[in-house]
Amino acid sequence: MTQPPQDAPVDAPVGMVDEITAQPLDAGTPFGRLADVMAVPRLSGLALSADGTRLVTSVATLSPDRTAWRTALWELDPTGRRDARRLTRSSPGESSPVFAPDGSLLFTSARPDPDAGKDAGEPTPALWALDAAGGEARLVLRRRHGIAGVSVAADTGDVVVVASTTPGAADDEADAARRSARKDAGVTAILHESYPVRYWDHDLGPAVPHALFVGQLPAEGAEGTWRDLTPDAGPPNGSGSDVALSPDGRWLARAEEVPDGPASWRNRLVVTDTATGETRVLVDDGAADLGSPAWSPDSTQVVCVRESTTTQAEPPDYTLLLVDVAAGSSSDLTAGFDRWPSAPQFAADGEAVYFLADDDGRHAVFRVVPGQAPVRLTRDGAYSDLQVARDGSALYALRSAFDHPSAPVRLDPRATDQQPDPLPNPGTVPELPGTLRELRATAPDGVEVQSWLVLPSGASATSPAPLLLWIHGGPLMSWNSWSWRWLPWVMAAQGYAVLLPNPALSQGFGQDFVRRGWGSWGGAPYTDLMAATDAAVELPEVDGTRTAAMGGSFGGYMANWVATQTDRFDAIVTHASLWHLDGFIGATDAAYYWEKEFGDPLTSPARYEQNSPHRFADAITTPVLVIHGDKDYRVPIGEGLRLWYDLQKRGVPSKFLYFPDENHWVLSPGNAVVWYETVLAFLSEHVLGQGWSRPELL
Repeated sequence: MTQPPQDAPVDAPVGMVDEITAQPLDAGTPFGRLADVMAVPRLSGLALSADGTRLVTSVATLSPDRTAWRTALWELDPTGRRDARRLTRSSPGESSPVFAPDGSLLFTSARPDPDAGKDAGEPTPALWALDAAGGEARLVLRRRHGIAGVSVAADTGDVVVVASTTPGAADDEADAARRSARKDAGVTAILHESYPVRYWDHDLGPAVPHALFVGQLPAEGAEGTWRDLTPDAGPPNGSGSDVALSPDGRWLARAEEVPDGPASWRNRLVVTDTATGETRVLVDDGAADLGSPAWSPDSTQVVCVRESTTTQAEPPDYTLLLVDVAAGSSSDLTAGFDRWPSAPQFAADGEAVYFLADDDGRHAVFRVVPGQAPVRLTRDGAYSDLQVARDGSALYALRSAFDHPSAPVRLDPRATDQQPDPLPNPGTVPELPGTLRELRATAPDGVEVQSWLVLPSGASATSPAPLLLWIHGGPLMSWNSWSWRWLPWVMAAQGYAVLLPNPALSQGFGQDFVRRGWGSWGGAPYTDLMAATDAAVELPEVDGTRTAAMGGSFGGYMANWVATQTDRFDAIVTHASLWHLDGFIGATDAAYYWEKEFGDPLTSPARYEQNSPHRFADAITTPVLVIHGDKDYRVPIGEGLRLWYDLQKRGVPSKFLYFPDENHWVLSPGNAVVWYETVLAFLSEHVLGQGWSRPELL
């Protein structure tokens, strides 16, 4: 599951290592080998200098030993005239770039301090600066156990960092002493007094995030200091990491978690005076979560995202709040807008706000002026990491689509229906092994269902391609962009047509479209998927007699549900999937979120009985490949283990690809490769009838 919240690394890079022999694909296509596809650099994140002349992104490539990924910072030309150039190079890599007002580039890295002595210990992520004039990066601030994030005041250059601290530790020395005492005593236990105890793939506690005010960065050779703005931050989530420093450096806005009933939390919006440390609440809405704060250029207003609390009757809804910091008053900036806004940023003059939202299978850029309806600025594609030029001349973002990975683009701040060209960057891909088409189908209740269809090269009426139905996770998301983790072109290179539908519960099609599947996952989402499949197999280029269905997370749940409801598919692949809903909700890292939709299984069992695939296990006859990682805390391994047992004891042809040290996504290069190898081998056996060929390293 990708909800809640929406800040997890759902598209972390994967790759190929030379020592691993990948299953060869069709050698006649540009995507003929997994090694070639996985070796392409991946771009993420953008930072724009105050004068608008420099644009920086993070680029992930394989490490020298080819067993992990490393990121480096690259400078891009905002005008598009010059080639990209690499700025940093180290074994640990660099990330989280942000410009200071003087043009220096700040970033975090675990690279060693060249001036440290031999007893300095293992390096941890620290704050580094690369001066505008160039030269070597210098260490400006470090804590013994690392820095997790940084926010910079756009006008003054004041800095706030986020770093984890053990309870009661007043400073870095005390924190280090407490950690050392635990280590020396052989203690790894964590005592929890509130829910939850873990998050996605890591344990929570005993250290929690604190927001530390640094102020002006120290001069070269000087020792940096900090002041804890959140000394009372406690478990389970501390101060949080969703922070934003005002341009004048006076205020720190952040989303603060507060209890919301037994074993449940929500976020309110608070501001802290960086001079006094005094914190006051800006917006505390008992019926919503607040997050993603962003400041106006004059430091008087904050815009944030409001997500309404779900109930069994209603899914969440999102809007933007415009908050006056001095008065503490707020107004709805996108009232009546039937899409879910995210990632707001003020315009350079403070008179408008830009934001992103899913819309009809795209993730578009919008502009809204208070009192007016939002205006969509972009036509196709999915945008992220929006940057606003301070002179108002341009917007910059990363743009991707199913036929193009993330690439930096320049946008006109006011033009609509834009389709910008990418700026020169190091992340280009070869020619794709097929074509992309958009499909529309009609569900049994008359609602239109949008899908993307990847057709392999050579597919025709005389040589139709076998069909792979690929179901997205979430469930509150949509297929709209390139993903290195879920890459349909790998399957197209093997000759499959890949159908990527957006069924009920998908965002970007209106609140009613989400509501159709709310609390009824096996209802409209399933019938929408079947309607989309019916439309696809009607095409002459698609072979409806050779089909498979697959998905991960919620998509894995739907793959399981499909297996219990129909035998029309020749194979099912289910990754990180939900099988026993009662067991899932009791073990996941955010049970309170899902229980709001499904209710307490002891007192309100109806939705569990209607929607849990395990109750219909006897109906499964289709061969199933189960995939799960042991470090997956969002959908715990117990789901995969019980599904595997239930299939085996019923004699269903099945295999279990188990990753002892992977999480929800399977991120390490070698394991990502065998993931694709195993899936392709399973499909080859059951869809193409070519027999089972065990991947070499399994």
